[in-house]
Amino acid sequence: MKVSIIGVTGYSGLELLRYLRQHPFVEIVSIHSHSMNKKSLEVINPHLKQLISLPLEVIDPKKIMQKSELVLLATPSGVAKELALPFIEADFPVIDLSGDFRLKNPGSYEKWYGSTAPPMESVKKFDYGLAEYRENPKSKWIANPGCYATAAELSLAPLLKDGKIELDSIIIDAKSGISGAGKSLSQTTHFSEAHDNMTLYKMNSHQHIPEIMEQLNKWQPNLSAIQFSTSLIPVTRGIFLTAYAKSTEPISDEKLVQLYQNHFEKNSFIRIQEAGHYPALKQVIGSNYCDMGLAYNPKTNCITIVCVIDNLGKGAAGQAVQNLNIFAGYDERCGLDQLPIYP
Repeated sequence: MKVSIIGVTGYSGLELLRYLRQHPFVEIVSIHSHSMNKKSLEVINPHLKQLISLPLEVIDPKKIMQKSELVLLATPSGVAKELALPFIEADFPVIDLSGDFRLKNPGSYEKWYGSTAPPMESVKKFDYGLAEYRENPKSKWIANPGCYATAAELSLAPLLKDGKIELDSIIIDAKSGISGAGKSLSQTTHFSEAHDNMTLYKMNSHQHIPEIMEQLNKWQPNLSAIQFSTSLIPVTRGIFLTAYAKSTEPISDEKLVQLYQNHFEKNSFIRIQEAGHYPALKQVIGSNYCDMGLAYNPKTNCITIVCVIDNLGKGAAGQAVQNLNIFAGYDERCGLDQLPIYP
């Protein structure tokens, strides 16, 4: 399959390059940047010298569609909703890594993203791309989930689908590395602010909240709300998410682990730790894996789920490649079977 990447100079775009360059059935035929198309990619990113020979091109949908079979949009929210429209109108496949086509409830995008939503008729064409739970695997248009949303949804799926937790008790505490903020610099992402520090941000207002709720409501329509907080930690990559919920009945750690192992037994990228063991960020960095550890506290009747992903891997580019594989009918592991980076 011949593909093009728009927004290739961002962190997610560069990660797409890294995965797809190793894909046995995919050829990257063009790369595009709106802000840096007059520069050489290896000048902007010296680590790619002698590895990527493609020139950075302007974004011309007609030319892209003439040479490609699918386009990946690795552009920020607010930009993708404009860039995607010519491709949608031409019935051309799109995988969008931004949040522009994720929210199906009218008014949600305006409320949580603070700007005009893309046309709802276009939004409805997109299949939400939580790879392990795709509703329309052959959809030509895929809205890749957010990084926090991916970790939160995968963490809670078995418990919600099996009715194992009290719906009014869900608390999610999620922490992300600096790359989750993208390349644009802000005060909180300055080295002197982020190093040796931890900060909480977007309390009760993170744009992934409605996205998480829309997916969780597919499994439990009676769920009305979750408590969700996000923090910035001084690492480059990774999401460390801890979710808590009251159990509907006592359960041992071993049975809890078995529940998750049974639930995800056919999913190559979900790895469940043995009882009493909990994942660390380092074991998933540079990969598309999602690792989880579980515990039940009989004194509080509380289930704890610890989930780690790479925000640029399973939380962005890795899952986009997984969704490409699903769409094209390839093995989901194609291009994604490299070892995590350790240490």
